[in-house]
Amino acid sequence: MRKTLVGLTLLAAASLPAQTISPSTLPRLGTVSPRFQSFNIQMVEVTGGCFWAPYKTETGPASACQPDSSASIPAGMDPSLYRYRPPIDLSNPKLRKLAAALGPSYVRVSGTWANSTYFHDSDAPAPPKPPGGFGGILTRKQWKGVINFSKAVDAQIVTSFAVSAGVRDSSSFWTPAEAKKFLDYTKAAGGSIAAAEMFNEPSFASIGGAPKDYDAAAYGRDFNVFHAFISKAAPKMTVLGPGSIGEPGFVTLLLTLKTPDMLAASGPGLDAFSYHFYPGVSQRCQRTGAGSGLAKNTPEAALTDAWLSLTNRDEAFYATLRDKYLPGKPLWLTETGQAACGGDPWAITFIDTFRYLNQLGTLAKHNVQVVIHNTLAASDYALLDEETFTPHPNYWAALVWRRLMGTTVLDADPAAAPSGTPSTPGLYLYAHCLRAQPGVPANSGAVVILAINADRNAPREITLPEASLRYTLASDNLTSTQVALNGVDLRLDNKGNLPTLIGTPTPAGKITLAPTTITFLAVAKANNPACR
Repeated sequence: MRKTLVGLTLLAAASLPAQTISPSTLPRLGTVSPRFQSFNIQMVEVTGGCFWAPYKTETGPASACQPDSSASIPAGMDPSLYRYRPPIDLSNPKLRKLAAALGPSYVRVSGTWANSTYFHDSDAPAPPKPPGGFGGILTRKQWKGVINFSKAVDAQIVTSFAVSAGVRDSSSFWTPAEAKKFLDYTKAAGGSIAAAEMFNEPSFASIGGAPKDYDAAAYGRDFNVFHAFISKAAPKMTVLGPGSIGEPGFVTLLLTLKTPDMLAASGPGLDAFSYHFYPGVSQRCQRTGAGSGLAKNTPEAALTDAWLSLTNRDEAFYATLRDKYLPGKPLWLTETGQAACGGDPWAITFIDTFRYLNQLGTLAKHNVQVVIHNTLAASDYALLDEETFTPHPNYWAALVWRRLMGTTVLDADPAAAPSGTPSTPGLYLYAHCLRAQPGVPANSGAVVILAINADRNAPREITLPEASLRYTLASDNLTSTQVALNGVDLRLDNKGNLPTLIGTPTPAGKITLAPTTITFLAVAKANNPACR
């Protein structure tokens, strides 16, 4: 019986008609930031400290971090889930070369650990332990390394500020003394901060280092002090917020503040509405009970519409709040990845690339201006291996996106549901104006189509009336860290140089998209008026 049902499913999938796309007439939906695709480097990576332990060395005395480690573990979390990491070397030529290839971008240096990080504003050696009320120490040299990295890779800095007991007065009110030191040194060192949230994930304030019983009224009071300070100290900085996470379907039992309450208490002052999103929590947190009530993340579910559409669910939730409290303000997704708590073991494999690119495509279509992936090179959801900086499949996907997808967003599937469900099952279609290419200047009318066939068994077909250059990402094993472009494995050469991305000339007409493949189709002669 099972074989019969599978056969009927394959027959139905194979009989789906080809979807016709006319690149010359695709309507314009809007634009995204030139730095739309960006990445996080956690503050604890910069300072050194306890971050999510890789699965290959997770738990046990050798890898566990203790609560009194130099960078504190978030309140209530199991120390065995973490491993100490020395500060990342942001001067590494390989790391810089790979990050620069994704530019222009933003580099967000924040995370839960930033909420309690002390800035040692001196060239003298830092103390062995942070002052009272802080969990970690950021030195001038380390922050200067971030500034230099930012300039070298064309990644403007996004960050947040400390909110722990060390920055509060005797009445537990937030004071700008630490923030002023931080901003003053940044300017003196030749850097600038493009955008910042007051602090990281206030919806998890109790875990993130805020005072006990921190509520919306306290948030509003702190934000008003913060905003008044920033308005004078850094008037050109984009103030992001509130940076909440999890309200539509995350670990609601851990939430301590709700976004509507914070926005009502804080009033105006935000330049852009920011939020964070993970479709679930990784195996690390699931086994602690933090993931209770959530579906288990599995490779089997990774290509389903239920999994891929979760990003639309959260975007819709936060966009509705933005429209109510901050109408007309841009929407930024300032932290996202395969799963919270460092990602699942398969986050570094090709199967997560479907989520990664579908998320970029659908959020651009919904006018989200910036998407900042967590992380560049730490833990299992990273774009790069944290020890060797070897690219993971999501890095290669990010690179192809950067080379081809411009900032003007078109609508390749007008019949798709607002929830993200495509009009043809399993076939996710997106389109942008083509980024300038050799021989194809900007504003030439050229278009690029992104076609994701998430069906595991059956091909999909589309019809294009114009010739194109085809770039297809595929792997013989969905849970492999190796991915090929047009049949050629993507890898760095012996000198660490990136390969040339070469498209395959494809004539006009019907195009077959093999199961579990991702294809970009660059149509140089689309002559779309929206792309001129």
